[in-house]
Amino acid sequence: MKKEITEELGLNYELLCELTSTLDKPLQIGQTPFGERTIYPVSGGTFEGPKLKGKVLANGGDWVLRLNSTTSKLDVRVVLETDDGELIYSYYEGFIHMNADGSYYFRTNPVFQTSSKKYNWLNHTIAVGVGKLIKGGVAYKIYAIK
Repeated sequence: MKKEITEELGLNYELLCELTSTLDKPLQIGQTPFGERTIYPVSGGTFEGPKLKGKVLANGGDWVLRLNSTTSKLDVRVVLETDDGELIYSYYEGFIHMNADGSYYFRTNPVFQTSSKKYNWLNHTIAVGVGKLIKGGVAYKIYAIK
């Protein structure tokens, strides 16, 4: 006989970390058949949360595709190094959509990969990032969906 598992179907979340990335001068690829492509190299940054803390390594980037005058699709890849020396690869897609009133919608869906035993739980964590543009880069609050 199969044991039934009952769980409430709700969405709960907790802060995973706050992350800030600095960006180098963009590489303008220009108009392509898919949209206007610009690559923003990541030059560094930091992240900190209740269960992890460290720096963003200077080896990633954001392969932005501007779809139209108000919407850009993000395609980001970065490597995080925790303060205890563990490496975590993260990639995510998302959107920045500019609203008519000057505000914007900036959301991402980070995925994590690591061989670290300590941070193994990240390999099966669903996350959502809420971003904002800052001088010289971007900042996110990243939430783990529970």
